[in-house]
Amino acid sequence: MIEIVVHPMLRRVSLILLVSAFALTGFSQNPKWTAWETEADTLMSQQDFKGAIKLYTKVISASKLKEKTSYRPLYKRAVAYYSSGDFNNAIADMNRFIPEFPENYQARILRALSYRELDDVDNQLIDVETALELTGGEPQILKWRAGLLMEKNEYKQAKEDLLIVRQLQDDPEVEMNLAFAYYSLENPDSALIAINKSIELDATFAPAYLYGGSFSLEEENYELALKYLEIALKLDPDNVTAQFYKGIALVELKRKRKDADA
Repeated sequence: MIEIVVHPMLRRVSLILLVSAFALTGFSQNPKWTAWETEADTLMSQQDFKGAIKLYTKVISASKLKEKTSYRPLYKRAVAYYSSGDFNNAIADMNRFIPEFPENYQARILRALSYRELDDVDNQLIDVETALELTGGEPQILKWRAGLLMEKNEYKQAKEDLLIVRQLQDDPEVEMNLAFAYYSLENPDSALIAINKSIELDATFAPAYLYGGSFSLEEENYELALKYLEIALKLDPDNVTAQFYKGIALVELKRKRKDADA
């Protein structure tokens, strides 16, 4: 059995968006706190996350988060923790923030991204599904959920999500992952149709050829597998997986022809 690996479904969510998307109106505080927060924002823009975290912490400690309007530095500190690779502390800050602002979908996305880095699929899925509800079905988040469902081998629901995304915002990655869902549901014909649609959308999208080759190998269609894999290697000559699959296809073709001549 050829092992087929699901590629990540979600492009990185912009941290600039995560920071700028959240704003608390009427945020009034001690001028010293404002100065600390402004300096922390500057350090964030310079990617000095450690320095930014220190200053956001000073603001949080001084305000004691007594009012909802004082939670903005907590959110920003979570982004700084995430940016610095401290995912557990990012989650801890969002665990304090989200109960106060349950309708804020960016906070759910930030926590889900942190869970993603920790390979926690179940908690990630909880936050992604909540963010999906809060945004009314945003295609990129729906695409993200489909990827998580495939990681949990829930291919039928993943397929349904991807079919919706296809109608709203089709792209080569959507078609490739839809192909994987179809193949996992034992529908190889639909899988290859989706692979070819992926290629139609972007003829330079190398993963689609790799998947097409691996599906064809599984179906013992070695000639077709070889066609996909040769193009995959033209696009990415150093792809070890494509080289391995091509070797299998060549060996099987040789054996098949030998058997036919016997």
